[in-house]
Amino acid sequence: MTHKPKNLIGWEEWCAFPELGLPAIKAKVDTGAKTSCIHAYDIKTFTKDGVKFVRFKIHPIQKNKDLEVECTAPLSDYRNVTSSNGEREKRYVIQTPLTLGSKTITAEVTLTSRHNMAFRMLLGRDAIGKAKFAVDPVKSFQLGKVKNPINLYIQAPE
Repeated sequence: MTHKPKNLIGWEEWCAFPELGLPAIKAKVDTGAKTSCIHAYDIKTFTKDGVKFVRFKIHPIQKNKDLEVECTAPLSDYRNVTSSNGEREKRYVIQTPLTLGSKTITAEVTLTSRHNMAFRMLLGRDAIGKAKFAVDPVKSFQLGKVKNPINLYIQAPE
C-alpha cells in the first residue's frame, strides 16, 4: 500500500515573505542547506529605538533586473556559513514570516548575493521541517504555480 503525504513539496516552489513585501519568490528546495537564504545586495545595518535592523535590496524575479524591492527586517544574528562551493562567508541573519502554500512559519533566513545563481532563494531543511513538508525531488510546484509573478509586484493605481 502506498501512502502519498499531503504535505509534499517539489525541488522548486513559490514562496512569499509578507513582512518583506515579497509576494512571490521562486525557491530551490535544498535539503543539504540547514538554513534558508535569500538573494540580497546593498545590505546596510542601522539601529532604531535600540534595535538593530538590516536594510537590503533584492531582484526577486529571476532574470529581471528592472524590478527592485527594498526590504527591512530586525537583525537576528551574524553567522559564518559555508556555501556549497566550500567558501566561508559571514552573513546577516533575519527571522521573518515565510509563506509556503497555505502555511506560514517564522523562518531563519541568511542574506547573501545570489546574482549569479539560478534561484533567488534556497529553502533549507530547518524551514522545510518546521513547516512539516516532505520533499519529492522529481516534482515541481506542488504548492501551485505563479504564472506572472511580476503582476504581484505592480501596484494598482489608486
